[in-house]
Amino acid sequence: MDMISRAERYLHLHGRLIDRLRFEALFAGGSKERVLDVLSGYQNADGGYGNALEPDLRGPGSQPEPVEVAFWILDELDAFTGPRVKAACDYLLGVTAADGGVPFVLPSVRDTPRAPWWETDDDPPGNLVPTASIAGLLHKHGIAHPWLGPATEFCWSRVAAIGETTPYEARAVITFLDLVPDRARAEAEFARLREAILATVEFDPDAGGEAHSPLDFAPEPLRLPLFESRMLERHLDALVAEQSAEGGWAGNWPMWTPLVAHEWGGYVTVARLKTLRAYGRPA
Repeated sequence: MDMISRAERYLHLHGRLIDRLRFEALFAGGSKERVLDVLSGYQNADGGYGNALEPDLRGPGSQPEPVEVAFWILDELDAFTGPRVKAACDYLLGVTAADGGVPFVLPSVRDTPRAPWWETDDDPPGNLVPTASIAGLLHKHGIAHPWLGPATEFCWSRVAAIGETTPYEARAVITFLDLVPDRARAEAEFARLREAILATVEFDPDAGGEAHSPLDFAPEPLRLPLFESRMLERHLDALVAEQSAEGGWAGNWPMWTPLVAHEWGGYVTVARLKTLRAYGRPA
């Protein structure tokens, strides 16, 4: 059984409907509209997304991070159009902090089941996670909305202030710098930050635990020269070898309740297949 067939079987056993439909649309000639129909079920009346679209945020209410998850799905389907995007941006405008960014997580999370790392102050400031990735994707698709200008300036300001960074922040910064239209400014900031970003990367493909590999930073080829092709090839080889006997890939962060291991497994499996295809690896 080939890699794709094994992954499909895994998704039927473990994956959420949205991830099964994403697989079908991306790898088996399935309907993109069906994915969009299911994605709409995660969008709330306020335009934001919740309802465990991000599996570690179990509550129904909207949060900024699930908007990023939704936008990546719209990106992979080339479906960054229509009222759902405007509604999500309207939601972001309503929860943006005074500094122009959206917080990592809103205080309303306290009233819902969630992973233990989703904590916040009473009045959280904007954060590059997820502001930078959301802004980058909106720029990529040429979306005009009142939220984007101030959010972009927030990102430039926060990026300029970075000395040392963390893996998740670095990954958001790379997305922003890779996609933002001002290429001269992006390339200058990238040149300044490249070593700080690389310091957060785990280059050993056999490393265990919550490691952030080169392919987490570059799940598809980047415009920015972050990694040498030889390094990426080593990690692609390791990624192929990591497909489980059941046919899936798992997240390497703590699975705090059994259900999320299945939900993340389906999401990560689709993500790994996308990465392998983006780098031309045969299925």
